[in-house]
Amino acid sequence: MKIARYQIALAILLAALAGCLGAFATDRWFGAQPETGLHAFVHSELELTSAQAERLDLLEDRFAIENARLQSSLREANAELAAAMESEHQYGPEVGSAIDNVHDSMGDLQKATIRHVFAMRKILDEDQQKQFDRQVSRSLTGQPSD
Repeated sequence: MKIARYQIALAILLAALAGCLGAFATDRWFGAQPETGLHAFVHSELELTSAQAERLDLLEDRFAIENARLQSSLREANAELAAAMESEHQYGPEVGSAIDNVHDSMGDLQKATIRHVFAMRKILDEDQQKQFDRQVSRSLTGQPSD
């Protein structure tokens, strides 16, 4: 029986090692993906002046702080929902209230994001704003870029 225990321990060790190697390989090959989305579009496609880039960096720094706070609030609301579901095991008053809190947190995050998008737009010139508006529309409707 000692051989069986040894084999089990060896199998567990090899599985853990394989998991670590898989995590390393995934991070190595897929972890450093290029930035996509609206920020990447603004930085790479709109040919910002140095003054615009400076203002954009400031906006992004401020939004990163607000976004982190709102994301934390959303995670907390989701944790409260999980606790309510665990407590009630049905769609009861605690679950309903927790869902409302999740929706409020999601709405706050979306509103802050939209305010940030408009703040970004303000730093652009008229031609850049037209390009920006088209990209925002594409992003919101799921249309591919040209």
